[in-house]
Amino acid sequence: MMSISDLYPTGLHEQNIGHFASIVRLALLDNKIDAEEHRLLERLAVRLDITKSEFEAILKNPKKYPVNPPFSYEERLEHLYDLTKMMFLDKNPTIDKTSLMDRIAIGLGFPLENARAIVKEAIKFFLKEPDMEDFKKVIKNVNPMKH
Repeated sequence: MMSISDLYPTGLHEQNIGHFASIVRLALLDNKIDAEEHRLLERLAVRLDITKSEFEAILKNPKKYPVNPPFSYEERLEHLYDLTKMMFLDKNPTIDKTSLMDRIAIGLGFPLENARAIVKEAIKFFLKEPDMEDFKKVIKNVNPMKH
């Protein structure tokens, strides 16, 4: 029988699981996952190749899964997109959410001195119903990188 590590020798799946668990932790900040958050989690699980059993296990205990920061700039942008989308589903940019987003941006590997500008753009962007390609373009304007 093949293990998951046989299927994902690069650790990409573990990284996706960690990322998904981070999103679940954000969804649970208010101690519940509403219907809109659940729909978003289901869509993200499919995109991140999270199985049904992994989905259920992560929902039960998201803190159990380590966060592995993404390696590439594109992956960092995608993770920031997912996390920002979860934070601002309600279109309500509070101070608490903004400071949490600052920590998330730094945790994803964005430069400390640029984190606030990145978060400001990410939030502004999410108040307008964006898609990921538009999002990447906007963040790259504030934080150009070649890799």
